[in-house]
Amino acid sequence: MTDPSAPAAVPEPAPRPHRSLLGRAATKVRRGARTLMTPTPEPVIVPVPFTPPPPEEKPRWPSPFLFGFMGALGVLMAVALAQAVLTVQSVLILVVLALFLALGLSPAVEFLRRRRVPRGFAVTIVAVTLLAVIALGVTALVPILTEQTATLMRNLPGMLQNLARQPQIAQWEEQYQITSTVTEFFSSGALLENLFGGLWGAGRLVANLVFSVIVTLVLTIYFLASLPTIKETIYSLAPASRRPRTRYLAEEIFRGVSGYITGMFVIVSVASVSAFIFMNIAGLGSYSLALAFVVAMFCFIPLVGSSLAMASVAIVGFAVDPTIGIATIIYFLIYQQFDAYVLYPTVLKRTVKVPGALVVLSAIIGGMLFGVIGAVIAIPTTAALLLLHREIVQPALDAA
Repeated sequence: MTDPSAPAAVPEPAPRPHRSLLGRAATKVRRGARTLMTPTPEPVIVPVPFTPPPPEEKPRWPSPFLFGFMGALGVLMAVALAQAVLTVQSVLILVVLALFLALGLSPAVEFLRRRRVPRGFAVTIVAVTLLAVIALGVTALVPILTEQTATLMRNLPGMLQNLARQPQIAQWEEQYQITSTVTEFFSSGALLENLFGGLWGAGRLVANLVFSVIVTLVLTIYFLASLPTIKETIYSLAPASRRPRTRYLAEEIFRGVSGYITGMFVIVSVASVSAFIFMNIAGLGSYSLALAFVVAMFCFIPLVGSSLAMASVAIVGFAVDPTIGIATIIYFLIYQQFDAYVLYPTVLKRTVKVPGALVVLSAIIGGMLFGVIGAVIAIPTTAALLLLHREIVQPALDAA
């Protein structure tokens, strides 16, 4: 007898009849036949209205008046831009000179940086040293230079009279009255008038010189302090894929300019100190400092500067004593060989690689365009152009 409180038993599901593989295949065949026999409705095609293409418009040429006006406007803008560049030409030259000087002083900053000196402090040390040297030069050399120059100008007529006693010079003096003409020229103040345009012109020249020196010094210190930023800005102008190549070329150019400016200071210092020592030994001690300053100024001009310095010192030497003049010419000829074959190649052989003919042409063209500053910056500029031609233009021509 069963317990009525017990749960009722759940009947088990009937076993699913087993379908054979043949039956399943027959089912698939029947379904495929049914699909094939069912007709597929044809798609409904909605007619699209035909829209003709727009007619081709003929190009409209601007009217002759508008074409001429735009052309004249472009010419006026080009002329105005050229005039603006010419107006600020002197300032641009000072900017380029300051940048070159900053590159020349950069090795001193890098030398201090390698000694773990912070860059700002290193720039301060170099700038203070530069200003101290200039201040010492102004306070110590300018009074002596002025005194010796005045003595030279005061004694120049007597030197010319002494020079006129030479037989050949005396013959020329009889024919052309050279001594009296030169003496009158120096004593009448015509030299000041012809060189500077009178007292007002001399004052303007001094004011412009002082302004140029101050601006150049300020820009040099600014460029020296921000030189890494300037370099990175130049590098960022190139595409990212070519930036390493641009960095390499720019660094090579900067290294060449820096080495050239530093080397020129070394060459000029050696030339002026050597000339100063020689003139004190030869008997030109009264004018040695003034003439050494002249030698230093001329030696900044590549190649021809040494010859100009020799001519300037030899004229004074011949005026004092013909023997001193001959000794001066011999000294400068010997020094030119030392400068051309020993000093100049040793100092600059690893900085700029410019053929001799291009050195002469670039120095002459730079001097004619921008004076002494142009002659100084012409050679490193030519070296930079040759580097770009060698690294960029020549491989492109060889690959073509």
